[in-house]
Amino acid sequence: MGELTDKIKGEFDEVVGKAKQALAGDPNDPNRTHEDDKLQAEGAGQELKGKGEGVVGSVKGAFGDKV
Repeated sequence: MGELTDKIKGEFDEVVGKAKQALAGDPNDPNRTHEDDKLQAEGAGQELKGKGEGVVGSVKGAFGDKV
């Protein structure tokens, strides 16, 4: 994949990850369910994945997509 593709995928994953975390609700809510905790963790993982993809895209940009 090219630099732009990696950056776009990274941005998408970050946005979706943040949305999942927001849907999970307040971590201090006494009515929070196991599903909320699971959604929070999935969102955090997806956001981290997106940041990694963005870094890969930046590295490819610096080295000319040959990485």
